[in-house]
Amino acid sequence: MLNVIDVEATCWEGEPPPGAVSEIIEIGLTVVDLGRGERVGRHRVVVRPERSAVSSFCTELTGLSQAEVTSGVSFAEACRLLASEHQAGVRPWASWGDYDRHQFTRQCQTTGTAYPFGRRHANAKVVFTEAHGLRKRPGMARALTIAGLPLEGRHHCGADDAWNIAGLILDLAARDAWPEVTAR
Repeated sequence: MLNVIDVEATCWEGEPPPGAVSEIIEIGLTVVDLGRGERVGRHRVVVRPERSAVSSFCTELTGLSQAEVTSGVSFAEACRLLASEHQAGVRPWASWGDYDRHQFTRQCQTTGTAYPFGRRHANAKVVFTEAHGLRKRPGMARALTIAGLPLEGRHHCGADDAWNIAGLILDLAARDAWPEVTAR
């Protein structure tokens, strides 16, 4: 089993307002059974930001409104859910690029929250780029086109992006190009 994670965070068209920082507002998680070659779970956690607000630019990009994230769980609670309900500390995980991993690391450090994931992480963007012999690392939507897979749902929705990334990982696994995820 593999957890595929994609996060959305508060963002602005230019610089953030004074005192605001980028914070996770949605965690998309798709569980992949690599042995069976299928996606077996799709989850979404909406997270309430503490030091920033959702800008109109962010709403346009992600579809998330301030009202929706205000009713979300705290970041600490989201991390506890990942650990308790999704075995995040035990199960290997993957993301498209390193942004998600770095954002969790930063936010856990600044909030004093325990990091929910174990050490077994795979950067699916790097694996995809190497497997397809590409010079530049494509974004997820471009990678779907290259792989001949449809974009399902809304791009920049964490739950939909995690689902699509999981599809790319399954495609790589079917080509024997997905590595065994080991400790970094």
